[in-house]
Amino acid sequence: MPTVEAPIAAVTVYPQQARITRRGKAPLADGPRLTFAGLPLALDPGSVRVTGTGPALITGVDVRTERHASPADAALRALVEQRRADQAVLDGVVDDEAAEAMKVDLLTSLAKRSGGSFAKALAAGTAEPSRVAEVTDALSSRLAAALKARRVLSDRITRLREDLAALDRQIESHSARSEEDSTSVVVELEISDPAGSAELELSYVVPGASWEPGYDIRVRGTDVTVVSYGLVSQHTGEDWPECELALSTARPAVSVVVPELSPWYLDRVLPAPGAPALPAAAYGGAGGGTPEGAPMRFAAAMAPKVASVEQGTTAVTYRPSRPVAVPSGASGHRTTLAQLSLTAELGYVTAPVLAEEAYLRATVVNTSEHALRPGRASVFHDAEFVGTTSLEAWAPGEELELALGVDDRIRVERELVRRTASKATLSGQKRREAEYRISVGNHGPREAVVTVLDQAPVSRDDGITVKDVKTSPEPVETSELGEYTWKLTLAPGQTGEVKLSYRVDVAKGVELTGWRE
Repeated sequence: MPTVEAPIAAVTVYPQQARITRRGKAPLADGPRLTFAGLPLALDPGSVRVTGTGPALITGVDVRTERHASPADAALRALVEQRRADQAVLDGVVDDEAAEAMKVDLLTSLAKRSGGSFAKALAAGTAEPSRVAEVTDALSSRLAAALKARRVLSDRITRLREDLAALDRQIESHSARSEEDSTSVVVELEISDPAGSAELELSYVVPGASWEPGYDIRVRGTDVTVVSYGLVSQHTGEDWPECELALSTARPAVSVVVPELSPWYLDRVLPAPGAPALPAAAYGGAGGGTPEGAPMRFAAAMAPKVASVEQGTTAVTYRPSRPVAVPSGASGHRTTLAQLSLTAELGYVTAPVLAEEAYLRATVVNTSEHALRPGRASVFHDAEFVGTTSLEAWAPGEELELALGVDDRIRVERELVRRTASKATLSGQKRREAEYRISVGNHGPREAVVTVLDQAPVSRDDGITVKDVKTSPEPVETSELGEYTWKLTLAPGQTGEVKLSYRVDVAKGVELTGWRE
């Protein structure tokens, strides 16, 4: 049965799987059956589709499992054959090194024996010194050459063994995702012109592939650039060459059944004969919760710059502008999708009750018409890497806050300026008073808007009362949990102050806890 040579031409990656498209051309003179061989064993048979053009009709498609004595993966077979060849080379070099080692041992032994003999002959006057020197030089020269050859061979053996070890790791990694067996697809044709040829396209869905969004957020002054990219991982057992790559938010495995509600019945609990009644909590109910088959919500796409975007009814597909190759075993292969240009409002926030530091913060509104899907984001301020954050779903018109690190040019100090503790003479009630002053200085070259956070205690007991809370200036926001927010606009070199004071009355016999200076 002839086999169709059909390399991978396109891949669509979904959040948890991928659809592979192969294209090939086959002559029709070999018969009405054609085979696509060497496909992944884990492909979904129900997802197999075959289309084509040419003087024939497709009358049937059969998915089969092929059993092999050796790995079905051609790449793995090639690695195994390369290892055998490299091992043969190593064995030959080891033999050569052993021969040189024997030569060194022989020459060393010969030199030792001849040295004693020459010494006796010279002492007896039976040997010419020039002849002894000639033989000695010859032995030394041969021994030096043998030692040098052994060192060269030893170095080569070391390198060959390192290469074999790397190859073994590659084979082990490839074997972990390769199967000895494979899947083949047999196509039945009704041929009208045996002299012609057919161009066939095969597509199928495989598990072991996924993608997730990621972002680079760069803040330069008030300009914010959001670069979106897709992180593709695949362990399907087959390498994806440079081909048409698409990233889709669709989930083909999710049920598309429209949800229907079943009646929610209430009834009297009847005890079983001879058994005590069960409490109502022992019964499972159909009411509440989320019904199975509930519709999935997908985020909309971003305005494209690097990748084209196709808006579907329930999903979005990104198509990078150039072919992309993703080898099997890749984790987090990055491909750029889109770019957004936004504007930020820069400001500072400080909570000196926790730390006397001012944090630069960028408030960015998504002014585009598109939503961003959740993902990890790397944040850069000018050329400096600030850190990573989890970007939640960011809808159009929604505000996002980005922390850009501590700015030492904004100096913050919080000090206790007044503290009293007394006891009422008649009621026995205890009283504590405190006043804090926060000073914020702008030592930078530009005007700074600083949000200052502080708090007064909140009582959780009737015997403890917080009274006479006074602030200066008036805060822009006050919460019921005792948090106060001020906004100070400071020119370069200017210092602003915030004051907060309060009184705490503690009833007689009540021991106060949670107080801090």
